[in-house]
Amino acid sequence: MAVEREPMTPAGYKRLVEEIERIKSIERPENIKALEEARAHGDLSENADYDAAKNNQGMIGARLKIAEDKLARAEIIDPATLSGTTIMFGAKVNLVDIETNDEVTYQILGTYEADIKKRIISLDSPIGRAMIGKQEGDEVVVQTPSGPKTFAVQQVQYK
Repeated sequence: MAVEREPMTPAGYKRLVEEIERIKSIERPENIKALEEARAHGDLSENADYDAAKNNQGMIGARLKIAEDKLARAEIIDPATLSGTTIMFGAKVNLVDIETNDEVTYQILGTYEADIKKRIISLDSPIGRAMIGKQEGDEVVVQTPSGPKTFAVQQVQYK
């Protein structure tokens, strides 16, 4: 079975490395200290501080494992080195809603870097999957909870 690569920009890779370092050097030591303090309070069977610290320890461990897995599978792609009018990873795409004539711009990145508030969508999102391989002038049909929506691709850029 082939390992599925995790595409990300150089900035996303740097942020992931920093997140792992923060977890290892700050969050985990703080959690260990909280566990030690909770143990010092005595009976662990009725110690809410200890239970909370143990739960937090598990969550920190899970986040670290996920981040390290993404790092191990990272495929760094710099959108500034790409060009063309075909939509792929890193593309900044200007779309026009066919029904309402509303314009929207999205950048397509990997799941780690996706942030809808910044209009950065994942390759794996419904609209991201629908756009991959399309070109300027094409129509994109996206299945939404309220039914299919059609967009016209106005511009594709790589920066």
